[in-house]
Amino acid sequence: MTAEWRPVRQSRTHELVLESIEERVLAGELKAGDRLPPERELAPTLGVSRSALREALRVMETIGVLVAHAGRGPDAGARIVRNPDDALGRLLRLHLALGSYDLQDVLEARVTLERSSFEAAARRASEDDLAQAEQVLARMREPGLTVAEFNELDTLFHVLIARSSGNRLISTLTSAVRESVRTLILKAEEDAEDWTATAAGLNAQHAELLRLVRAGDGAGAADLVEEHIRGFHGTLVDDRAEADL
Repeated sequence: MTAEWRPVRQSRTHELVLESIEERVLAGELKAGDRLPPERELAPTLGVSRSALREALRVMETIGVLVAHAGRGPDAGARIVRNPDDALGRLLRLHLALGSYDLQDVLEARVTLERSSFEAAARRASEDDLAQAEQVLARMREPGLTVAEFNELDTLFHVLIARSSGNRLISTLTSAVRESVRTLILKAEEDAEDWTATAAGLNAQHAELLRLVRAGDGAGAADLVEEHIRGFHGTLVDDRAEADL
């Protein structure tokens, strides 16, 4: 189905452009993978300036529903996509920094989400899912791994388990919440008195979590991941509380 484009009102132009595009997505006229018309065509069709159109497109990129490539060729132009994980993670990280949520809120949300995802993964994870998670854990045990590399792989492990749960929304929310505190967790890891022992302890818990998921023990995996999160993430909450005193 070809989307029918109509001029928009001139007040708060870029927001009206967003509304126009959103209407077409909600109506099913635009779907993931569809390309928008070139700026030189879309701007006059909507009755707006190209600068207002670009502003609207930049907002859509930020919220993870559009990707734009400049230049010529088959990849040039703006295309509707589905990329909620990065966008939500960025949004939560900013609001956490601004004080919209405190670390205790994030901790409790993460516990709730990951208990659910690990329990579901124990029932639904495929052998391929488990093999990918095992590969990540093997990389986390490699000698010479930097703290930053460990942190990235740690995040990936938890996201992979969330994805294997079969619930895409829980996966996205888990990824976003974990990403929102990734830099804080990295800082805590870098400040650890004995990083070698800390990494070994975290790896042991990760290995046991994967064993429980593989064995189909959802309740055990849920309990352990809560202990795992409260053990390290919980220190961030305690440290922030002490700093605020």
